Amino acid sequence: MSKYLEIALIASLAAAPAFAEGLGLGRPATEAEIAAWDIDIRPDGQGLPAGSGTVADGEMIYTDQCAACHGDFGEARGRWPQLAGGFDSLDSSRPVKTVGSYWPYLSTVWDYVHRAMPFGNAQSLSDDEVYALTAYILYLNDIVTEDDFELSNENFTEIVMPNADGFFMDDRAEAELPELSTEVCMENCKGSVEITMRARVLDVTPDTEEETSGETGDSAAADAAEEQTEIAEVEATETETATDAAPSPDLIAAGEKVFRKCQSCHQVGEGAKNRAGPQLNGVFGRTAGGLDGFRYSSAFEDADFVWDHQTLAEFLEDPKGYVSGTRMSFRGLNDAEDIDAVLAYIQATGG
Repeated sequence: MSKYLEIALIASLAAAPAFAEGLGLGRPATEAEIAAWDIDIRPDGQGLPAGSGTVADGEMIYTDQCAACHGDFGEARGRWPQLAGGFDSLDSSRPVKTVGSYWPYLSTVWDYVHRAMPFGNAQSLSDDEVYALTAYILYLNDIVTEDDFELSNENFTEIVMPNADGFFMDDRAEAELPELSTEVCMENCKGSVEITMRARVLDVTPDTEEETSGETGDSAAADAAEEQTEIAEVEATETETATDAAPSPDLIAAGEKVFRKCQSCHQVGEGAKNRAGPQLNGVFGRTAGGLDGFRYSSAFEDADFVWDHQTLAEFLEDPKGYVSGTRMSFRGLNDAEDIDAVLAYIQATGG
């Protein structure tokens, strides 16, 4: 760099602030402007404003502001994220990451709702409304169970999320990198290979050279068909036995808890009436779409099946997949135990 160019560069840098000020570019941020951006809420509650809101108030706000995207019960609509459910699914091949199953801190819920929701009208909610919505999301996920629960800045840190212990510091540099940095084996890496399990269909894992060559294919196929028939009979017997057995009080109590996801649209038991969905008294043994006095969607007009434990379970797992065109917005129950429990509750209460 030439001496003259160096002098010119130093002079321009020294004059930059004065030049910017002369053009009116920039000024120190005011305390109010800084406060408007400083809205993050930390896991220990730091940053929480004073306020409170109940589950009941949150339900009304949720219905008006959130249900169009996230579903009536947090089950999601279209491509919008699911907010509730997914418990015990994180170690499965299809984990469902919701506020209840995945999020480790309640502060993340409050912060995100306050900062970014409702979509298209962010930061339009008051602090009390955000507390109420957060309380209702907790209720949808069974983290709080009373519909009169009130969440506030005073009891906020008492709420422990189910997955609070599911996160840890990234330790791949110590736990994985050394193992992955060793020399890779390319041949004769395993001392011996043996069959430890056989397929249930006989001709998948051949026992003899004849079966391998296909000479006894017809016999193997017949044996396989016979085995599958025996398996089906055993499974049918097990299903019938499980269905006929009286449900335990614990299962019914668990089902009552699951039924909270249903009670906005359905009633069961003494005095049950039709709401957005039909009342469920006597549903076992009833023809689908056959309750007098309820106006079903067209999807049930030609239904030719009867509600029993199996058909109800399959419907509850995937309502829209089981009855295409149903106007029931509920996404379905992912947990087979939840399905068994809620069916036990409906049957015991009035089904």
